[in-house]
Order: sequence, then structure tokens, then C-alpha cells
Amino acid sequence: MSDRPSPLADPHIAFDRTEGRRDIVVLGSTGSIGTQAIDLVLRHPDRFRVTALAASGGRVALLAEQAHRLKVAQVAVAREETVEELRTALKGRYGSEPLPEILAGPDAATQLAASPCHTVLNGITGSIGLAPTLAALEAGRTLALANKESLIVGGPLVKALAKPGQIIPVDSEHAALFQALAAGTRADVRKLVVTASGGPFRGRTRADLEHVTREDALAHPTWAMGPVITVNSATLVNKGLEVIEAHLLYDIPFDRIEVVVHPQSYVHSMVEFTDGSTLAQATPPDMRGPIAIGIGWPERIPDAAPAFDWSTASTWEFFPLDDEAFPSVNLARHVGELGGTAPAVFNAANEECVEAFLAGRLPFNGIMDTVTAVVTEHGRPTGGTSLTVPDVLEAETWARARARELAAKATAEARA
Repeated sequence: MSDRPSPLADPHIAFDRTEGRRDIVVLGSTGSIGTQAIDLVLRHPDRFRVTALAASGGRVALLAEQAHRLKVAQVAVAREETVEELRTALKGRYGSEPLPEILAGPDAATQLAASPCHTVLNGITGSIGLAPTLAALEAGRTLALANKESLIVGGPLVKALAKPGQIIPVDSEHAALFQALAAGTRADVRKLVVTASGGPFRGRTRADLEHVTREDALAHPTWAMGPVITVNSATLVNKGLEVIEAHLLYDIPFDRIEVVVHPQSYVHSMVEFTDGSTLAQATPPDMRGPIAIGIGWPERIPDAAPAFDWSTASTWEFFPLDDEAFPSVNLARHVGELGGTAPAVFNAANEECVEAFLAGRLPFNGIMDTVTAVVTEHGRPTGGTSLTVPDVLEAETWARARARELAAKATAEARA
């Protein structure tokens, strides 16, 4: 293992150790990751300064408020039709002060990702985050990566651009692995153990899941997240994506990456070393801790997130994963091993099926049934290690269309 290429995320390397205040570009600023990152920045103005913000354009008033509070130079929205609304909202905040430059369109976030700064925090949801990820890496920025999909669908592309240590993971699970891996060398690692809360359906059988509702799936017991990520946590697709991500970030083979259910979500992941010892990274569930690692490493940010109250008794439980009720993790391993366009097909088909489920057009079990059918039909992936962006886009387009067709067919058959 010691002769394998260096991993993308290496806690022993602090990419570009710049002293003083760090300039940060926040992509996805009005989402969960973005708003919590901004909270951290505002509490530590001596350490961080946000220079630019990007968002989809769905929460224009919040974006204008963020821009004014942070005094950013640039603001970007993906939806061009929201520019005038954004300009009006900014004028309401800035008054006679000069407004920040406004960028708009599907490439706006990608432009900001390459702008001068120390760190780009990619908190965009979905595979649309791939282009900004590549732009940040190509520009030589440190990438605090919360957008797992860009690594999933474009693994070879990301690996070709990233220098060792240039990516700092922001997912709670990967931030945990990142910190635990700092205790040893890569040659000392026997296994990565990724924890899962189990979602709202932990302990249920496949038959039990046949008639669960949208509201049931969105009732996550631990985390408050957007609807797509919450459903992904209910199907455990999110955990399957994290297994692929761990393989890509740390160059650990799939057969040495294990998933274990931990309902309390206190232990965010673990590393088992060859001497038999296991190191776990644990904090109360709060994403500000992983975000602080992403934008601050190798320094730790004081009071970034709450700590445990050790004077209060608590119980921590661990259970094996039920692969029959939740086949998504094994399917993710399969597409990860196939490589090429297979992960992009898996991710795109899942996004379409989740949308169909949320709209009431597909039953819960139908999500993974349909994704599995699309992956199977896709067959041998294209691209391999020479994957290109057009390869990814073509595979995603096909997978989305085919998933919609199969979902519609399943709905029609159910109603017949």
C-alpha cells in the first residue's frame, strides 16, 4: 500500500500553509453548509474573510443579507432570471454603498471557484458541483469539499487535478476519517469504518418499507438537511456515495471500507489500524465542526461546535448494516469498482428517482429498484481512468431519461 499514489485528502499535508486571515469563496451559501460556514466566519473575523458567494437563486433575500454582512466583492446566482430580484435586494441592503459584482448563469459558480482566494468551500448539492470543483483545483485553491457528488461522478477528473492534501473533506464522516488518519501512516491502515445513523427506517425490513410515505422518509432522527439528502439518508444511498468517496479520497480498496449503523451519530467514523487499535472521531451531531476542519486545517477553530457533557450518562450503540432492506451500499460498491461513468449513472438515476418519490410518483422501495435497473442496463461503463466531462454529462443525461421512463412505467403498472 505504501507504493500507491498519495491520497487526495492527506491530514499530514496542510496544502498552502498561509498564515493570517484566509480569504474564502463560499459556493452554495444559502444552503445548510453555506449558512453554517458563514456563521463560523462571522464568529472568527480574525481568521476568515469571505470574498465571494454563490447560490442557486432560490433564496435571494438571504443571499443579499449574507453579501452585505460579509462585504463580499462578488455574488453569483445560477438562475439568470433572479438577477433583477437580487439587484433590488442588494440595493435595499447597501443603500448608497457600491454593490458587489453580480455574476449569473450556470457557469457563475465555476467562475468564482477560480477567483483569487485561499479556500473554496463547495457546498453545492448535486453533480452540478463538478465544474466548480475542477475549477478550484485547477486554480490551485485549497478545496473544502462538501459536494460529494462532484467526486463521485468525476473521480478520475478530480484525481488528475488534485495535489496531495489539496482537498479537505467537509462531510462529517470524511472529516472524521481525515482526523483519525492523522494518527498513523497509510501503511498502518487496515480498514475504514464509516458510520451511518440508519435514518428514519433503521430496523425495518424491506417489506416494512413498501408503503412508507414522503413525510416518513423526511423525518430524519438526527440531522436537519434538505429533502434530497434526507431521502438519500433514508435509503442509505448517501452512505453508498460516502463509501465511493472514501475510496477516492484515501485510496483504500472497497473491501476494506465497512459501514456500521450507529443511531446516536456521535461517532462520525473510525479508522482501524494494523495493530488492532481503532480510532474514532466523536462529537455531538453538528456540521460546524467538520466545516471548521475544512476551512481551518491544520489549525482548529475554538468552540466551532458543541462538545460532549461527560457528566451526563449516554449509551453508544453499533449495529451491522441490513443489506437486504438497504441494498444501496452494495450497489454503490459495485459501481465504484466499475468506475468510469458508472458512478455518474448511479447518482443521476438516484436523483431522478428521489424526485419522483418526493412527488408521489414512485414508492420508496421503487427508488433503489429503479436505480438498480438503470445501472444494470447501463452495463460496462465508458471513460475509465480517461473519463472526460462530456462522458459524464452524456451518461447523466441518459441515466436521468431512463430513470424517468422506468419510474413512469412502474407507476402505470401499479395503477393498472
